[in-house]
Amino acid sequence: MNEGMKTRVTVWNEFRHERNTKHQASKTYPDGIHAVIASFLAEQPDFAVRTATLDEPEHGLAQGVLDATDVLTWWGHTAHREVANDVVERVYERVVLGGMGLIVLHSGHFSKIFKRLMGTTCNLKWRVADERERVWVVEPGHPVARGLPECFEIPREEMHGERFDVPAPETLVFVGWFQGGEVFRSGCCYRRGNGRIFYFQPGHETYPVYRQPEVQRAIVNACRWAAPTGAPAPVFGNRPPRGSL
Repeated sequence: MNEGMKTRVTVWNEFRHERNTKHQASKTYPDGIHAVIASFLAEQPDFAVRTATLDEPEHGLAQGVLDATDVLTWWGHTAHREVANDVVERVYERVVLGGMGLIVLHSGHFSKIFKRLMGTTCNLKWRVADERERVWVVEPGHPVARGLPECFEIPREEMHGERFDVPAPETLVFVGWFQGGEVFRSGCCYRRGNGRIFYFQPGHETYPVYRQPEVQRAIVNACRWAAPTGAPAPVFGNRPPRGSL
């Protein structure tokens, strides 16, 4: 990414719950979770934001779109299996080889792309019971935690509990504690190849979690952290000698 250019963020959403008028998500996010996330990201002067959803051709993630994306955010839940394998591989290559950042949100832990990048089941414990979550910042010096307090509370959230079957994160930024007593690694940083990945747990579709300022701040920070650094691409293959020393 050239200096002075905006970070190009694509906000991807399954966009199924919100279109079901019998589901609470249609009231909480009537225009879709992606619309809310895109709106607060677009308020940042250094971001250029677009959206993509599952039912668009190629899930809105054609090669040209991915090539023009610096950071991809991913929210999915009920239709992980419907994501085409060739699109998953396309995203995988953009992250690992192309250096595109990936922000995986809430139930996106079970997405094909996150499991592909982690190499594990990415399974966990869960419960929907209108419980309070307290999110603790355990790595306050990390860029994803910039501007956040020592902890913040989410009034109602789906419980995600350990064991979370993912590799040990390179940096653990957030730990969530739930009213029922469980704890969870709620903010995990990884690198795969040339790309940076951040998993962020808050964001159940029936609660207005993505309207909360602290949650928005964490996602904005994560997009900035995960953006490509602009380092030159490595050169491979047979090379002539550079000359004697």
